Amino acid sequence: MALRNMRVLRYLEEVARFGSVRHAAEQLHLTPSALLRRIQDVEFDIGATLFERTSSGVQLTAAGELFIGWIKRQNADLRRVYSQIEALNGLRRGEIRIAASQAVVNGFLMKEVVAFREKHPLVKLSITVCDHTTAMRHLIAYEVDLLLVFRPPHAAELQPIMSIGQGMVAVMDAQHPLAQRQRVRIRDCLMYDLALPEPSYSGRELIDQVLAGGSLQPNPVIESNSFELMAELVKGTEIICFQVDIGAARWRDDPGLAVRPIDEADGAYGPLVLGQLKGRALPLPAARFAEQVARTLDDMRSLPLDDAAAKASRSVRPITLKDMETEGEID
Repeated sequence: MALRNMRVLRYLEEVARFGSVRHAAEQLHLTPSALLRRIQDVEFDIGATLFERTSSGVQLTAAGELFIGWIKRQNADLRRVYSQIEALNGLRRGEIRIAASQAVVNGFLMKEVVAFREKHPLVKLSITVCDHTTAMRHLIAYEVDLLLVFRPPHAAELQPIMSIGQGMVAVMDAQHPLAQRQRVRIRDCLMYDLALPEPSYSGRELIDQVLAGGSLQPNPVIESNSFELMAELVKGTEIICFQVDIGAARWRDDPGLAVRPIDEADGAYGPLVLGQLKGRALPLPAARFAEQVARTLDDMRSLPLDDAAAKASRSVRPITLKDMETEGEID
């Protein structure tokens, strides 16, 4: 339950999120006039205007950006205090917020969530499925505690907890001509129609990078943000789609599909990263879940295959709760 004196701060955060006093008021079950008075009270107290009107609603002023950032940090600290209070009687309640790549949700992350909830059934988990750039944005904005994404963007704010190498695989019909091979090259896949993820996805970025130096160009007959849809569409056709190795695990058991690794000579691999916001003390439930996931990832290392990439993959070891206590991550 939120502290009463924090309630007005939540009101401001909702207005900033919706960009509209009216929409925020509907969400908060208040009248727009009552919400507007709360905003004006805070503006009077701090001596600055937080919102300015636009043709479509309201937007934050420079002072408003600073104040909302402070609110998010306060909320994050409050959630950590709640988790510490819960820890006095053992890990029983709390909330874990995760932003994850689509590749890890169905299969890997689902198993981790089930295993965690068997031990801690009262802990709530909130999972946002998004591309790697959006996940990083959520992390920086204190909207999630953890991210688990393939090839996250370089950012000083990201603190990796665990990183393992992951290669790309080609997914095709079981009777596809390339299904007879143990490994395939991307240039061979270009001889066929392709189903590709949207450009915002890190797997698509990686494929585009591999193809950038060649003369052949892909022929994407399907482009989608759903890997499940693309995998179903290749059945009974010669269309090929691509996926990160961890995301294709469930398709290996499908007799209608063939999953073939992309040859390491193509360099189609990258890190799968479990991370948190640098310098932020995680709430206890999120810290325990991160430790569990990190251990599982450490047990399943397989790619990348070359020495340099393997060294990079080993450069981050699991951070345990003991480590976090030593470094001041958990008080």
